[in-house]
Amino acid sequence: MNENDYCEMVESQDVELKKLKNTFEIEDDGSPLLSLKEAGLTLLYEPSFVENYQYLIREAIIPKIKRISEKLTEQNMTLAIRSAWRSFDHQQKIWETHYQKAQKKNPSFTEEKLFNSLDNFVAPANQSTHSTGGAIDALIFDNESQKMLDFGSNKGWNIRLGKKCYPYNPKITETAKQNRKLLLDLFHDEGFICYYKEFWHFDYGNSDWALQKNQEIAFYDTIGELAE
Repeated sequence: MNENDYCEMVESQDVELKKLKNTFEIEDDGSPLLSLKEAGLTLLYEPSFVENYQYLIREAIIPKIKRISEKLTEQNMTLAIRSAWRSFDHQQKIWETHYQKAQKKNPSFTEEKLFNSLDNFVAPANQSTHSTGGAIDALIFDNESQKMLDFGSNKGWNIRLGKKCYPYNPKITETAKQNRKLLLDLFHDEGFICYYKEFWHFDYGNSDWALQKNQEIAFYDTIGELAE
């Protein structure tokens, strides 16, 4: 499949996913959010603009991340965590930052066109699966070279947003394809799904996961804010 056909397929799948998730049944299991930083795992963390960000995730996901981390340690690599649970406020700040950048870069865009351009990669506050505690963003760090692996659209932690981010885009290098395969296989083996447009974004237990896995219900609903 060539790049154009692949990207059109991905975009069609994403549109259908967004339509279905708005009416999908969710029965939250009430499981708590736990901090990856307090789980005793060997992980790297991308610095966050949120003060004292704890990289919270649902309890059942902790052992999954542990097993992934251990497999990478055996290969002299380290799982690098970009983001986990985000509050509505956290997600809104991300959206606003990207909106301002897009507005500056494309001053002639209408509000609708700006929103649509953002919708490809940045979800509004109440639509991101990160608010469920069942989503995690991850890369892989090579301990020998002391560099992040090349995934075809990144330089270190920084990812250039665009169609090259679609997980199986055929136009990336063979090295990048192999590195993506490593990352995706590790998460798929633990029952995660990868979001159609972001090779680094993985879901478990939430509506995106349930739809891709053909499950009748999801068991992680949104948690917009932490309880006092």
